[in-house]
Amino acid sequence: MDTMRDRFAPVVSQLLDEDPRVAVVLAEIGRDRFVEAERLHPDRVINVGIREQLLIGTGAGLALTGLRPVMHTFASFLVERPFEQVKLDLGHQDVGGVLVSAAASFDWPSGGFTHMAPGDVALLDTLDGWTVHVPGHPDEAETLLRHAVRAGDDRVYVRLSVQSNRESLAVDGERFLTVREGRSGVVVAVGPMLDAVLAATEGLDVTVLYATTVRPFDAGALRRAAGAADAADVVIVEPYLAGTSTAAANDALADLPHRVLGLGVGRRELRRYGQIEEHVAAHGLDPASLRDRISGFLGGRARG
Repeated sequence: MDTMRDRFAPVVSQLLDEDPRVAVVLAEIGRDRFVEAERLHPDRVINVGIREQLLIGTGAGLALTGLRPVMHTFASFLVERPFEQVKLDLGHQDVGGVLVSAAASFDWPSGGFTHMAPGDVALLDTLDGWTVHVPGHPDEAETLLRHAVRAGDDRVYVRLSVQSNRESLAVDGERFLTVREGRSGVVVAVGPMLDAVLAATEGLDVTVLYATTVRPFDAGALRRAAGAADAADVVIVEPYLAGTSTAAANDALADLPHRVLGLGVGRRELRRYGQIEEHVAAHGLDPASLRDRISGFLGGRARG
């Protein structure tokens, strides 16, 4: 199966052909995927070299002229390194654009911590007005990429990963989907965490919500699910920094007695990089670890 990033260049190249507003800005990484698009649209496919701050500044400049820029590189170079430009060139100037990342939290372990970005979504949470998509399958990535590029002048972050669920679902860029229903609590699985969450909660009496658009946070879906349960206990399983969405969940349930547990990538840096699967296990995001942590939080009532 192809990866989410494999879908990125063909989809955006097609959008370049279809919409004269679309532009692509690269910082060397991924340039080989746009060779033909650069030949066809030399004025709208721009490579700035290994200068990530300029990547964002150029995208913002294009947006000021009325174009819809798509800016792409690894997440650590797209959100963390040029964060000041993201905050000022896009946010302060109130212009839109689409940030599309690769490498996620630890997709390329041998690249080291410089190529890992578990804190990217939490960092964007410090800014106003961002939509954040976290697809869990290449088909969903394609849908959400098209949705993001066509989203007027909004500021959108699309977080691509090599981690993927086995099957895609019909995502719409807005709502959480109800995948399983139960009475003893709610588990929110974000993007590529769905398969692991479904395996971890097999036989447990819980509702599983699937989130591929996490900002804006679908407070209504969470409220409905928590209100239908015997107790408004919520576990959020995210493929990035643990606890990133607990504040959003607490706000959604502010008038209900509730508890929230945030599971995700831990803050401790793993200095032996290993393989992706080893990182997943080390952060307790494999099905067995998730089952222990979810069951322990929800208690005996969750066991069907």
